Amino acid sequence: MNSGIDLQGTFIQSLMDLGLPAGTAKAIWMPLPMGLMLIGATVGVLVCVWQERKISAAAQQRIGPEFIGPLGLLAPVADGLKLVFKEDIVPAKSDAFLFTLGPIIVVLPVFLSYLIVPFGQNLLITNVGMGVFLWIALSSIQPIGLLMAGYASNNKYSLLGGLRAAAQSISYEIPLALAVLAIAMMSNSLSTIDIVNQQSGYGILGWNVWRQPAGFVIFWISALAECERMPFDLPEAEEELVAGYQTEYSGMKFALFYLSSYVNLVLSALLVSVLYLGGWDFPIPINLIAGLLGVSEANPILQIVTASLGITMTVLKAYFLVFLAILLRWTVPRVRIDQLLDLGWKFLLPIGLVNLLLTAALKLAFPVAFGG
Repeated sequence: MNSGIDLQGTFIQSLMDLGLPAGTAKAIWMPLPMGLMLIGATVGVLVCVWQERKISAAAQQRIGPEFIGPLGLLAPVADGLKLVFKEDIVPAKSDAFLFTLGPIIVVLPVFLSYLIVPFGQNLLITNVGMGVFLWIALSSIQPIGLLMAGYASNNKYSLLGGLRAAAQSISYEIPLALAVLAIAMMSNSLSTIDIVNQQSGYGILGWNVWRQPAGFVIFWISALAECERMPFDLPEAEEELVAGYQTEYSGMKFALFYLSSYVNLVLSALLVSVLYLGGWDFPIPINLIAGLLGVSEANPILQIVTASLGITMTVLKAYFLVFLAILLRWTVPRVRIDQLLDLGWKFLLPIGLVNLLLTAALKLAFPVAFGG
């Protein structure tokens, strides 16, 4: 079922009807969803920071923010304003150009990755055929910025933090890519839209989490490691490295690292929702709901309601995963660097390979159940 209205096609066609060329109409369209993406990702960060404060307070039997706005909702805004107005300091013996470029390289790929995240059938900026691997390719750029920031700071603690970040990213990108490859094999596509469509029609029973439980666990652990969330925040482990590659940063440059971390967490949760939890798909099949209500699936009002609720489903699934990630931070202690690398290379990588081979075998044996 087509769960939504093709906003892009309708907007571009309207401009073309006014006499504008197709290329000009597309050029006018593109800034609109990209602006919405930037606003949505930034608001998502504010929600994450507020969640982090409230959940950590509940885990430690504290109150948390209460008086900076209703329920402390303006506390993340106060954080942002404080960082905007703080003095931007560049160390005297650092490489000023690379020192400034590092945070930009870290944050830019994360925002670009939102291009391929679908919130509904037609509610995404671009449906790239290699969508999921485009995200993996963009995420692999981030360690370059971290290493650059550590090196340019001319500080041994910062350099060690950047080296740790690069080693961690390489260790966990391979298991993550193997988990994605198993999903692509089942869906016969790397497009995020096709992956969700392959799970739709059967409600919660059709979601990939049941057919790929090992892949789901590998992907989520690897995504947390890529986001440098606890217990995998070794690049900025306070006990050993002061603050890692962030040691010499202040003001908006530090804020970019901070922003990147939370935007990446929301992005990872959205992609887990899309790949394993059916994206915008409902736990109860839409055709069953339409039958119970006595309404045709082609009813325009039902399609509008379905599209709106589809966005809600995608966001709810993502923020449930964000809740789990935050709770994990205040539950599990930080691992050592050797344990971190052992988990990636000696545990997740072999299981990822076995899962991929098993998926291929099951796809041949049961083509209907495994997307033959």
